[in-house]
Amino acid sequence: MTTFCLTIPISEQDIRALHVGDTVYLSGVMTTGRDAAHKYLIETFIRADGVPESERPLYEELGRILRGGVIYHCGPVVRQVPPPPPPIGGGVGEGGDALFPPLLGGAGGGDGRWEFVAAGPTTSIREEPYQADVIAHFGMRGVIGKGGMGANTLRACREHGAVYFHAVGGAASLIANAVKEVVAVHKKDEFGVPEAFWVIRVERFPVVVTMDTHGQSIHDEVGAASKAELERLVFGEAGV
Repeated sequence: MTTFCLTIPISEQDIRALHVGDTVYLSGVMTTGRDAAHKYLIETFIRADGVPESERPLYEELGRILRGGVIYHCGPVVRQVPPPPPPIGGGVGEGGDALFPPLLGGAGGGDGRWEFVAAGPTTSIREEPYQADVIAHFGMRGVIGKGGMGANTLRACREHGAVYFHAVGGAASLIANAVKEVVAVHKKDEFGVPEAFWVIRVERFPVVVTMDTHGQSIHDEVGAASKAELERLVFGEAGV
């Protein structure tokens, strides 16, 4: 088990050098994406007859982010930081109320920048029907989530040069500290805050490789061991 510091976009060579159990610190720009986002990618781009002209700008933008990039299964808690107040001097009748802008959160309005309050991983198996195709189509190098994924995703990791990164569940606020900037947000109004594409810049985002390009999956090993132990307990007691 080795520790790596990788910058996004990541080369296939660097990804294939990783093995299950390695610790990785990720830096660079990546995007979040959950159920609605993956369904959108599949239905609008990957399995569609062609990219709709109205969606082409976003398709090209997501292509730049995902090529050699990472998607994070995450429904963040966000807040919008209000813009700085205007210079002191305006009275109540001259926009004086703007001196005390409201605190905003979630999907609140305003023109301030967004920031992550919590950024814990979502259970990844929900994206199993989509993930292999998304990896192949966009040339992704990594998926971040919790709980691992299934055989189709593991096959795609091996064939296309990608890995599954496990993020620590229950440390949402700690992980959010690695998110240094919200670069952009897409489809927030259509999908809602948790399901939107949040494009973020991260520094030393801590993850562990639990599915690699060599066909290894910690999740498979844990599942097999748990099943064997359960059978031992059930059938062992039944035979007493």
